[in-house]
Amino acid sequence: MLFKNQYYYFIAGLPDFSFDSMKLPFTVEEVRGMLDEVLKRNDRNLLHKYFLKYDNDNLLSLLKDKNGTLNLMGRLSREEVLEVVSKVKEELPLKNTKIPPYFEAYIKRWLSEENPHEGGHLWEDLLSSLYMDYGLEVKNSLMSGWFEFNLNIGNVLTAIYARKYGMEVTQYIVGNNKPARLIRENANVRDFGLGRELEYFDTLLRISEESDIYDRERKLDKLRWDWLEENTVFDYFNIEYLFAYLCKLQILERWVSLNAEEGERVFRELISNLKNETKLPEDF
Repeated sequence: MLFKNQYYYFIAGLPDFSFDSMKLPFTVEEVRGMLDEVLKRNDRNLLHKYFLKYDNDNLLSLLKDKNGTLNLMGRLSREEVLEVVSKVKEELPLKNTKIPPYFEAYIKRWLSEENPHEGGHLWEDLLSSLYMDYGLEVKNSLMSGWFEFNLNIGNVLTAIYARKYGMEVTQYIVGNNKPARLIRENANVRDFGLGRELEYFDTLLRISEESDIYDRERKLDKLRWDWLEENTVFDYFNIEYLFAYLCKLQILERWVSLNAEEGERVFRELISNLKNETKLPEDF
């Protein structure tokens, strides 16, 4: 019997929060820093695989411009990414185990200057597709399930909107899991052949009809939050609990940030109105 690593004391000390919380207990970056110190190596490597999306952004940025801006959430340094690009260009073996295998395939495609629109992919879409396929193979059912859940959400909504605006549906679908293949094969079918395949297809269809972008995004994130809750009911002190905690914290961080931006916009609008009404000095 395989026993999973348990993190009783660390998890017991984590503050609770809800989808409707207005403040962050920690930032995602702060929790990642703490986890790097307490996780066993195999669990730490699992989380690193999930957060490769920040390294994806940095890879694309540096391929466009070696002096490009980096997302500090990425694990790989500028020097490490540029070294990978250089080695792929010179056809040398990659020895850095931190480098995900799909980086090499992507860089080769980039260097070949092969048209990224072939097969319906933009450069960003191609990288996302490779990353998603990689994530589906992660040897952790919760994490691979989370990858697939988000892949399906993105593909279903993309297919709905592409068809709505008269665009070629198949050009914008990423990944190669069964729902992605069904969408490509059934682009003209009302439910893309997913009615029985995805229990949440009708929910996504209703959300796609939401006219208010804010409400639509809020409902999508609530759907994600609920998925995490439902799939960790019996996880208490393990890596699955911590992974779900981080994912939910990411969701909350996004909305706290958006609410702060909205609050600043309303404040500036209020000040602008006051200036117009009372002729306040311009430097108020």
